[in-house]
Amino acid sequence: MHQKKVVLYTKVHCPLCDDAHKLLESMQSQHAFQIEAVDIYKDDSLIEKYGLMIPVVEIDGKEIDYGRISADIVKKALTNF
Repeated sequence: MHQKKVVLYTKVHCPLCDDAHKLLESMQSQHAFQIEAVDIYKDDSLIEKYGLMIPVVEIDGKEIDYGRISADIVKKALTNF
């Protein structure tokens, strides 16, 4: 079984992004996964795609939630992954 990877699209100076990262870290004790934080400002195509949506949580290539991240939505996605 491979390690699950959760991608968090983020940017610096983003309180919602910080909250999302803390939320994901708190879930790592119940669900084994790695968090890969991706700064959208390092890639123009990501700025175009996610500029107004961040933070965005992606699991297994699917966007699960964005903006104010819901613990319930992420938990459900991790359970079904």
